[in-house]
Amino acid sequence: MSPTDSPSGTGTATGAAVRLREVSMAFGGKTVLESVSLDIAPGSVVALLGANGAGKSTLIKILSGVHTDHGGEVSVNGEVAALHSPLAARQLGIQTVHQRISEGIVPGLTVAENLVFEELAQSRGNPFLNGRRLLARAREIQSALELGWNDTVLRRDVTELGISDRQLLILARALATRPRLLILDEPTSALSATEAQRLFALVERMREDGIAVLYVSHRLGEIDALADRLVVLRDGRLTEDQVKPFDWDSALRAMLAQAHEATTARPQKAGHQGEVVLSLRGVPLLAGHTPQDLDIRSGEVTGVVGLLGAGKTELARGLFGADRFTGGAVELDGRPYAPRRPADAIGSGVHLVPEDRHADALVPGWSLAQNISLPFLKSLSTAGLVSRSREDALGRATIERLGVVARDEHSTVEELSGGNQQKVVVGRWLAESPRVLILDEPFRGVDIGARRDIGRRARTLAAEGAAVLVLSADVDEILEVADRVVVLAAGEIRLDAYGEDAERDRVIQSISASL
Repeated sequence: MSPTDSPSGTGTATGAAVRLREVSMAFGGKTVLESVSLDIAPGSVVALLGANGAGKSTLIKILSGVHTDHGGEVSVNGEVAALHSPLAARQLGIQTVHQRISEGIVPGLTVAENLVFEELAQSRGNPFLNGRRLLARAREIQSALELGWNDTVLRRDVTELGISDRQLLILARALATRPRLLILDEPTSALSATEAQRLFALVERMREDGIAVLYVSHRLGEIDALADRLVVLRDGRLTEDQVKPFDWDSALRAMLAQAHEATTARPQKAGHQGEVVLSLRGVPLLAGHTPQDLDIRSGEVTGVVGLLGAGKTELARGLFGADRFTGGAVELDGRPYAPRRPADAIGSGVHLVPEDRHADALVPGWSLAQNISLPFLKSLSTAGLVSRSREDALGRATIERLGVVARDEHSTVEELSGGNQQKVVVGRWLAESPRVLILDEPFRGVDIGARRDIGRRARTLAAEGAAVLVLSADVDEILEVADRVVVLAAGEIRLDAYGEDAERDRVIQSISASL
């Protein structure tokens, strides 16, 4: 359906919770949004799709009051709104849960203080400075998501929470004000399957309560299950507007500007073909659980799939020297391998794309070239001085190799979309051909186009003789990229299969059997 058509159930001009008319935005002469018009009705779930650089983040920031210098109008509840700051947006009932979790918490404050932070910030009298009243209000806020945190947890510094719990905290705080419009940007990217189901039930409840939801996700199954309507942004323009039942081929063509294949062809290897590069024997991935044996071979992509807490990240960090395995033995190319720190792993040709790219991989304010070259400054230096020309050349090569959408190698990482930031992190570790490349949740928060680009690079690297290990909680992501599928549950291997033996139902059954 054309975006100029008006699908049923999307609200009239007067009935829209939020209405955009001819909204445009440009940065440095480059148009990133062009004449976007959209009505979001109360009690509707509108999914926003778009490839990297399509304008999704810009649109979200306009609605959130971050970007104010835009053309066109935004109306809230029928009145033209001046969204001149994030506070102004929140006061008008627009709450945003951003993809970058670190932007939503305040380190140094307790979990309880973070839960009530907006109320503390807006109250002149600071009514919650009394510890008992603050804890009581924090309990009320967390009850919306049934988080079940006791007072001991509420009194901890918020940085002691894991990524998924931090995201749930931000969600609970956003819902405390009963917003008119809730914007969810990749809301399940750090959630387990159980936590995601809790979120989905909450979205259904918000729909029943008349709250409008703008849902941004690259997980099409979630959109198909939750959304009443989907809209597609491409190159800053709305190119598709559909109501259920969705025509996914049409939506993906509108998003990617190319024909979509329902399933990406996977190499159908019958079994082990490459030589063993990494060998683990008797290694416990989780404390108190059965030690595991695992071989990682050259010439293939090994996909490890499992829920949060299955042991995937522990496996990745142990192999990279960020943490140490508590037992067993590891060999790299037939020799003992026990890295004490990441520098040891890098020196041995073992590279890791970490789970949290913002906290563990990117340096804010630095250029693409500087971020890419960071682990390899020694090889780019002469007499202790970094060669800027060689550093810039490395940045340009990475941009070209992975199709990073950026002004040039001097662009800061903050200028990039989430998917392009992830391409930079992946490209960094491809800059010097690794013997082993480990990618921990490499597709988190990236769109289908970026996912395929990263997957192609992983396969190319494997074809050149490297061992590639991809870890993800998403079964379809692993099936798309991997030659071999390993299922982890509670720190134990439940399935190790190639080709047709690794078909989707069997993988899901192996995961669910452990629940």
